[in-house]
Amino acid sequence: QVQLVESGGGLVQAGGSLRLSCAASGSILSVSAMGWYRQAPGMQREVVAVITSGGRITYADSVKGRFTISRDNAKNTVALQMNSLKPEDTGVYYCNADVISYVGNRKVSPWGQGTQVTVSS
Repeated sequence: QVQLVESGGGLVQAGGSLRLSCAASGSILSVSAMGWYRQAPGMQREVVAVITSGGRITYADSVKGRFTISRDNAKNTVALQMNSLKPEDTGVYYCNADVISYVGNRKVSPWGQGTQVTVSS
């Protein structure tokens, strides 16, 4: 079994910064893409940023130039540095990873429990 545990998040004023972290653990053989998603109240979950094991990065247009995703392949962790936060960045942020588990050599794609980010105006 593979678990993702997130940390960070909280309440910040517009223009402020927050850093989210996520660690994958369990029966991990390898991790390919890791990413962050968010869900605002009444909205569908959307991608924020994704990074592959090779370092290729994709950002949502709404966060380009403000958010930075990074990862430590040796530790199976991914972080999201969020600067110049806006009220519309408010939501629950989820970590996700594509993992090959050594249990049956199968691919799993677990989600973290989510962490609340609230940006006040």
